[in-house]
Amino acid sequence: MENIKNYDIAILGAGPAGLTAGLYAGRGGLKAAIIEKMMPGGLVANTERIDNYPGFPEGISGYELAQRMEQQARKFGAEILSAQAESVSVENKYQLIKLSDGSTVKSRALIIATGAFPKTLGVPGEREFLGKGVSYCAVCDGAFFRNQPVAVLGGGDSAVQEAIYLAALTSKVTVIHRRDALRAADSIQKVAFANDKIEFAWSRDILAIEGSGQVSGVRVMDKQTLKEEIIPAAGVFIYVGYKPNSDLVKGIVRTDEQGYIITDDKMATSVPGIFACGDVRQKLVRQISGAVGDAATAAIAAQQYMEFND
Repeated sequence: MENIKNYDIAILGAGPAGLTAGLYAGRGGLKAAIIEKMMPGGLVANTERIDNYPGFPEGISGYELAQRMEQQARKFGAEILSAQAESVSVENKYQLIKLSDGSTVKSRALIIATGAFPKTLGVPGEREFLGKGVSYCAVCDGAFFRNQPVAVLGGGDSAVQEAIYLAALTSKVTVIHRRDALRAADSIQKVAFANDKIEFAWSRDILAIEGSGQVSGVRVMDKQTLKEEIIPAAGVFIYVGYKPNSDLVKGIVRTDEQGYIITDDKMATSVPGIFACGDVRQKLVRQISGAVGDAATAAIAAQQYMEFND
């Protein structure tokens, strides 16, 4: 006999967006299940220090912030199911989520808060120095490298925009790109080229990120001369793209070319009863504060949806 668990609302993902959605759903009197295959908190739990989240002027570790969010979600009755969601389907206005433990979660509304993950280079030192100089978010971590040299790896809009942002904080920014020209929009390039604190290392292959306990530089090879060099950097910011965790609902809800879920201003997707929030959603800025705001909207909109679709 199939094991079906019934909930008012199911939430995929227990990062800041998922936990906030669970908090608001539970506080609104809904029976909510947050489904997460790993520990609650998502990528935030691996962030050493967060100093741009409102309410924490002294900063807070990502792990502690995630713990507090989890505690608050549980306080209002949200259940956290430790399992991997294997499939999602819609039947007669209900969402069915099959889990890796063999059970099925049946809900009247679904919030997708599965986030996105940065694409990695896969070079030596990248994983070892994560949180010790390697970052995928300049807005999150740039302030830790005030008046120090940093490197930005990439040549698209995000990479160049973040280089401009970092130039206001650091002593020098070296943009390392594997091509001989940037892919960023012309308007962004003009701003970067006019900034005397930004330098460019063209046609370079990244060989390794080096250091001893903390990042000290990036080993690169000039693709034309084949000579190797180390570019000094206390911080290395990697921008080779993000991939949304939307595979479970591809073909169910509408997504853009990159796989980000398209929503309206109420976080509603193209399928009635299914909402999306946080980094898995098509949006301009991917920050914790934005994810939390999205989630509050999604949970309230989901509750209103259920009230008018009993």
